[in-house]
Amino acid sequence: MTDQELKELVASLAADNQETERRFQETERRFQETDRQFKETDLLFKETDRRLQLLSEQIGGLGNKFGSFTEGLAYRSLYRILTEDFHLDTVAYRVRQRRNGTEQEFDMLGSSNGANRRIFLVEIKSHLTETELKKFEKKLAEFFAFFPEHRGKALYGLIAAVDVARGLEARAARRGIYLALAHDGTFALASPAHFKPKRFA
Repeated sequence: MTDQELKELVASLAADNQETERRFQETERRFQETDRQFKETDLLFKETDRRLQLLSEQIGGLGNKFGSFTEGLAYRSLYRILTEDFHLDTVAYRVRQRRNGTEQEFDMLGSSNGANRRIFLVEIKSHLTETELKKFEKKLAEFFAFFPEHRGKALYGLIAAVDVARGLEARAARRGIYLALAHDGTFALASPAHFKPKRFA
């Protein structure tokens, strides 16, 4: 190898080394940019999570307020239905009972003693869905486990709702549950004429 060829080889290796170094620096710059973008994205995700949590809390609070508003609206009408339409003697609001470490809450209870021993379990809903209807049926099935002192009385179910999912009026009637719907600021019984209430045991 001649001196000239050696010089050319060294010059070529130096040029290759500079190009490799330039590429390494460019790759490092891209890694740093990607890392910066990941950090920004992570911050955006955290901020989005924080805002979603806040929104969820606000919606939950609004739902609770609407539920309380619905209950307040319903109480007077349901009291009239229980005492005048069903001739019950006693009406209680927001009844809670504990049995064996389990708690159950009922929006309203209406009862009568004497010759006409009956009890009505009332659930108040701003929006009635199939899931809520099934939950209410479960409450009816478990009622005497929480209130054994009422055993022997005929138990009936009544749901008061502002809004009812499609087809649920008919389903509630088929299952023997009374339904009261909101209209012009009051609640009125909406069960069909052929309705046969179910006595839950």
